[in-house]
Amino acid sequence: MFAVKAEKVNKYYKNGIHGKKEVLKNVSINIEKGEIFGILGPNGAGKTTLISILSTLTLPDGGKVEIFGIDALSEAEKVKSIVNISSGSPNFPWSLTVYENLRYFAMLYGLKNKDKAIKNVIDLLELEPFRNSRFDSLSTGTKQRLSLAKALLNEPRLLFLDEPTVGLDPDMAIKIRQQIKSIHEERDITIVLSTHYMKEAEQLCGRIAFIKKGEITANASPLELKKQMKLGETITIEYEGEFDVAALKNIPDILDTVCGTGKIKIVAENAGSILDRILKLFCDVRIKNIDISQPDLEDVFLELAR
Repeated sequence: MFAVKAEKVNKYYKNGIHGKKEVLKNVSINIEKGEIFGILGPNGAGKTTLISILSTLTLPDGGKVEIFGIDALSEAEKVKSIVNISSGSPNFPWSLTVYENLRYFAMLYGLKNKDKAIKNVIDLLELEPFRNSRFDSLSTGTKQRLSLAKALLNEPRLLFLDEPTVGLDPDMAIKIRQQIKSIHEERDITIVLSTHYMKEAEQLCGRIAFIKKGEITANASPLELKKQMKLGETITIEYEGEFDVAALKNIPDILDTVCGTGKIKIVAENAGSILDRILKLFCDVRIKNIDISQPDLEDVFLELAR
């Protein structure tokens, strides 16, 4: 059973008096139970709209959505009891303390043992020192932790994280990522993550869907995306002399080559495994420099966002 199964989801918004803007176009994705699934894309691509639909906050204008086999459109209340969402721009009643905010949401969720649930998330997110602090007095990082604590109150099976580390300093962002990873491992929870930070997505996500102008343009693991974009490891060789580039065709693991005067870039899945074979082909020229670089998800993002 999939945690999320979305088929041909469409969403429109009014654009002017009579027009409409298509925000999502036939979006279909399957998210496995227990995985961390990333949703990436440039600003305005439709990421937040998709998360709003999958979490039952917004209705689609077409398509079908199932959460753990439950129809999210006709049985939204059932879905709401097993999902939750944490936003990167948390907005809580400003005059309530951390404890009061958590109690308020525990009441909204209809939790039977409110005190136990609140204690569990306060301990988990290390919020005890701020228990009696008003929301408007909290730092950005503590507000983010409160948002995550709120989202875990009902022990959701599916957790949506929309830009969970936006605006945080590097130390706090690292801490939040560690807590997300820990929560995922300890609770066997399915997480859908939207982020602009490519390192964050690469560290946390097993698979990633890339949205551009409301459409899914790629859906795979970070490694598979790099392969699809021919973004393997790059071996750059600067040399003097005449080199026959055609000789490289006999090495099957090479994904791509880019040639220039006295310089060649060779893209391979694993540079270390074929470097000896490549260098043997350069025996008749003088090698001036060799550089091996690793691709990252940001390279994939830039390629797909074109």
